[in-house]
Amino acid sequence: MAAQQQQSPDILDDISHRRFNPLRNSWILVSPHRTKRPWQGAQEEPSKVTLPEYDEKCYLCPRNQRAAGDSNPDYESTYVFVNDYSAVKEDQPDYVPTAADGDKSALLLRAEGVKGKCFVICFHPSHNLTLADMTTSQITSIIKTWTLIYRSHLPPTSPYFTFLPPTIGISNPTHQYRYMQIFENKGAAMGCSNPHPHGQVWTESALPEEPALEITAHKHHRHKYSSCLLCDYLDVELRATGTPRTVFENAHFLALVPYWATWPFEILLLPKRCVSSLPELTPEEVESFAQAMSQVTIRYDNLFKTQFPYSMGIHQAPLVKEQGEEIHLHVHFYPPLLRSATVRKFLVGYEMLGEPQRDITAEQAARRLRELDGEVVYRKQL
Repeated sequence: MAAQQQQSPDILDDISHRRFNPLRNSWILVSPHRTKRPWQGAQEEPSKVTLPEYDEKCYLCPRNQRAAGDSNPDYESTYVFVNDYSAVKEDQPDYVPTAADGDKSALLLRAEGVKGKCFVICFHPSHNLTLADMTTSQITSIIKTWTLIYRSHLPPTSPYFTFLPPTIGISNPTHQYRYMQIFENKGAAMGCSNPHPHGQVWTESALPEEPALEITAHKHHRHKYSSCLLCDYLDVELRATGTPRTVFENAHFLALVPYWATWPFEILLLPKRCVSSLPELTPEEVESFAQAMSQVTIRYDNLFKTQFPYSMGIHQAPLVKEQGEEIHLHVHFYPPLLRSATVRKFLVGYEMLGEPQRDITAEQAARRLRELDGEVVYRKQL
């Protein structure tokens, strides 16, 4: 049988194919030809950009009263408080299953109690700003706040553990938690009910499913190849001819549309040095991190001339690591917009019953983002 002729990767821009996601050990269907289909489905309302600098009805603006009754101080930078409606409770009764040995319900009707604490981080006192509007130094302040909260929740024996200063507004936890998820939901399309610039931090006694999958993937890759999964992926991307999936790069960070991206303009943001958590970043790396965050969010807004919605989250080492749970620190941006400021991607039908599917390739999405201005957001150019 004649050897099959090797084809250029460019053919993937025109044919339906599957791509493997090594972080989740899963597949995604890519159908680039579907971008030609007409759209008569749901359309989102374009985001409004005429918000005031201060909104007297906003629960997160300085000096205002929150929904549960507490009042915010007259803060000037980041401000942290315990979520008034936390998803997990810090103090609750323990749950002990009562099914007898051999009872199938013990296998099929499983539950476990989860304890934890949730925080809200106001990124800035101005009601009408987003990360895309902020300076690198302002974003650096946010990263430092994330880092401080993470450090305060580490075991006291950790070299990175720290006590929180009274000025931050929250105290060190009374329980040792397993994992901390830092994230931001931006825009009504992502379920954000308040446009004030803010994010959240959830700590809990369990290891959530998404980071658990990635930790397992790192563990298996290290066992098989004696190297870090995302370090190897970084090397592949930095060596690729023309860096086809790179959106932005500086001295210490790389922002790219991952080869296996599910969301149309998904971004994976990686430190080039192999670090597992925020406290390991040097001051220079934190500055590079802030610059990369700025570049990504500005390009997002400039793509469709709108305040681009997304969910963003940091995956890093668990607060309490078990053997082999090393992971390469990284940030996911999951934005839903597909064709314009009003047409979004839905994960329905085949995506729910078969596997995720996307209409444009990672290379096509990266090219569009790469060609945009990453220094000045469009609304400052008007």
